[in-house]
Amino acid sequence: MTQPRAEEITDPQQVRLLAHPLRQRIAEMMRRGPVSSTTLARALGESTGSTSYHLRQMAKYGFIEEVPELSRGRERWWRTVAADRRIPRYSEQSPEMREAVDEVTRLEYANELELLGRFQRERDDLGPWADALLFSYATVTLTLDELRPFFEEYIALLYRYKRPEGEVPEGARTLHARFMAFPEISEEAGE
Repeated sequence: MTQPRAEEITDPQQVRLLAHPLRQRIAEMMRRGPVSSTTLARALGESTGSTSYHLRQMAKYGFIEEVPELSRGRERWWRTVAADRRIPRYSEQSPEMREAVDEVTRLEYANELELLGRFQRERDDLGPWADALLFSYATVTLTLDELRPFFEEYIALLYRYKRPEGEVPEGARTLHARFMAFPEISEEAGE
């Protein structure tokens, strides 16, 4: 899959939109393919009115789009809009943006821990996929000038292996891959 052009999210409202717990669950489900408000409501135990509202809000900010070829009558189907969305550097964020980014980051990592826990609980029943937990703990020493190219190479690697919807080979599974890097702060600096 071709890597989309990087697009910076500068509106704190867009980030806040992603910080909503139900929208986080909706986004997780949409990573698996198109949804309707009815399929989401059933899967998430919510009302169709609620899921429909949240889908429209996500569409308003360009995170998702309608799939007209799947729609029937009043039933609307939605899919994720492929994008390489980025948050501005901390030094370029307003206090309002920082608050929104902190909240979405907290929710994202809480969700990731829940997904990891689900994998661990079900691991004994996954057959060969039980071995699919890849884990690496490493440190690397970089300059600030090297940091951005390091990150861009990681993003390029992900896009090298991404497949367009409908081109997933039999036996493939979605893997959650997350990247987080931050500078080490010596204990002496914190005193």
